[in-house]
Amino acid sequence: MEKCEVVVIGAGPAGLAMAGALRHHGIGAVVLERDAIGASWRRHYDRLHLHTVRWLSHLPGYKLPRRYGNWVARDDVIEYLEDYVATHNLDVRTGVEVERLERDGDDWHVSTSEGEFVAPRVVVATGYNRHQHLPDWPGLDSYTGELVHSGDYKNPEPYVGKTVLVVGTGNSGAEICVDLIEGGAEHVQLSVRTPPTVLLRDTNGMPGQALGVVFRHLPVPVMDRLWPFIQKTAVGDLSEYGLPLPPPGAYSKFLRDDVTPILDVGLVPMVKQGKVEIVAAVESFDGPDVVLGDGRRIQPDAVIAGTGFKRGLEPLVGDLGLIERAKGRPIVHGAETHPDAPGLHFIGYTNPISGMFREIAIDARRIAKAIAREHAATRVA
Repeated sequence: MEKCEVVVIGAGPAGLAMAGALRHHGIGAVVLERDAIGASWRRHYDRLHLHTVRWLSHLPGYKLPRRYGNWVARDDVIEYLEDYVATHNLDVRTGVEVERLERDGDDWHVSTSEGEFVAPRVVVATGYNRHQHLPDWPGLDSYTGELVHSGDYKNPEPYVGKTVLVVGTGNSGAEICVDLIEGGAEHVQLSVRTPPTVLLRDTNGMPGQALGVVFRHLPVPVMDRLWPFIQKTAVGDLSEYGLPLPPPGAYSKFLRDDVTPILDVGLVPMVKQGKVEIVAAVESFDGPDVVLGDGRRIQPDAVIAGTGFKRGLEPLVGDLGLIERAKGRPIVHGAETHPDAPGLHFIGYTNPISGMFREIAIDARRIAKAIAREHAATRVA
């Protein structure tokens, strides 16, 4: 049994930001990670860059180097996270699987594959995209083509000369479409269920994220009215290409359901040029056929499912009553804790338009400040 000041679960950007912010207050944290530092980033596709600008995306106490450019590449993010650990001299234990989290008196007992850790405060930072989600499509087992989740997509090389259906209109699905076309796919189709909000990653040098920082502070009813206008101004009316404006209340839906806007890095011109065909939602599979919501049957060589991820928090804290049933998100976040779980914080489980890295840094500082206050009060007592 190892006694700690704070245990942080997860060594991705959120967990490392948390440990770095605590270090600023002179509080040590043990970071437990089942895989490697920045594990989810290591699994992302090759061409991925941050969709948020470098100067608004650094973690507490260490800026992203200018040599990375404005839009930081996947491998540079990994390097940055490794350098962050070294710069702050963080105690990161990799290869440690957290199995159970229990409250015992004033402490949390963290049971792991490498023994038990005890701390009065625990921060859960296991990641927004921990487990791949694949819909339970009827007939999926009968599909004779290739199907992979976007989390397993690396590059377009296996799809040269092929027809590929990409399912889902998140940023990953949109960028994979671009990657496939540029990489030599014969034909790319994008399956759309709900028309997405499409914005530009940057306009004349102005990052879309900077506008997101401003928009986040506007009232939700105002943003619901502005949302379609913002898209139409940024990319025009895409209705004739199969992408109508998002339905009313799209911003509210984004907040409620994490339906993030596409920050476009090339999909819009490809749709306008007919290089990416927009098709209806996938309803089922039937042998070689993919059956769409409009009754059409198509026969792609491969399907790439950009159908999202789940947080996977239930095994860890599900019995504590802290998880939203519908979305699997914690009901408390950041500096806030639940009365039934004092000293337990969550970080990295929101997906704001102002940028995840930016908000992670803000939340990490707030949590660290709250823990430092509690730490000081305990020592005085």
